[in-house]
Amino acid sequence: MVAIAMSCLSRSCYGQRALSVNRHRKKCRQFLAVLTASACDVILAFEMPHLSIDGLDIHYREAGQGFPVVLIHGYTGNLQNWVLQVRALAKKYRTISPDLRGHGRSVKPTRREDYSLELLAADVYGLLTALAVPECYLVGHSMGGMVAQEFVLRHPEMVRALVLVDTAADLPQDIPWEERMRLMELARSAGMEAVFEEVAQTPPLGSQLVEENPQLIDIWREQFLMTSLEGYLYCGEAIGRRRLLLEELAQIRVPTLIICGELDEPFLAPSQRMHQTIPGSELVIIAGAGHTPTLEKPGEFNEALLSFLARIDSERR
Repeated sequence: MVAIAMSCLSRSCYGQRALSVNRHRKKCRQFLAVLTASACDVILAFEMPHLSIDGLDIHYREAGQGFPVVLIHGYTGNLQNWVLQVRALAKKYRTISPDLRGHGRSVKPTRREDYSLELLAADVYGLLTALAVPECYLVGHSMGGMVAQEFVLRHPEMVRALVLVDTAADLPQDIPWEERMRLMELARSAGMEAVFEEVAQTPPLGSQLVEENPQLIDIWREQFLMTSLEGYLYCGEAIGRRRLLLEELAQIRVPTLIICGELDEPFLAPSQRMHQTIPGSELVIIAGAGHTPTLEKPGEFNEALLSFLARIDSERR
């Protein structure tokens, strides 16, 4: 959600190809609509319980009935990232979207060793096991896409189809690592509020948009600060030190859809490489979208996702 847009990953995306003021305004309206919806009717309408997974309290949301679709959010996000997808999917599917540890309303461990992509994937496995879900459609965005890769390689029997959104299996180029390290150091020295104040001045939500939509800044801050300091630091480190999975993705034997925003330049080439590596995979580029096509172009994103799942449904009849 907006939390992803505030991360250094999307700072790179939007910094390299400036969007027009009109596009900024459109994005702001979309972000605001999503956050407002997720703060009221979505939370009230859908069940959002907790489960203890290996002694850790994991918060999740369920909505709809049918074959399970599991939605894994990205770095500094939470389960509310998927509000526009849940609304579309829940008409036909049982959606399950967790808050990853360190994020949202899930447990927030304080030790570095409690954060890795492997542990995040294990949390998802534990959640699905507890919910008696033997098989699912698995969807992951950004860091959540990296978690989804770990999951499908460790538990291929549980994944009927895989969807990877604006993510990578190797090291993307053009990520501003120095800027990322600066923000992490700022978090250590001054806290998450200071990081928020820093990134709140960058696209896609600049000062003009905040002035036009004054309620946005408070909602945005609330969402961002649901990520703990340790979750911010140690998940960021986990992304940087993760094992590279590109060659292993050739083992995947389930239908796979790869989606990437046209303007998400650091992840375009990694998306192409995953497409070339995963047998029979499909690649969809969402025109005019950056790192969060789920919010920037929800109509186009949902159409691509639902069409892909519908084809798999029909093939199994």
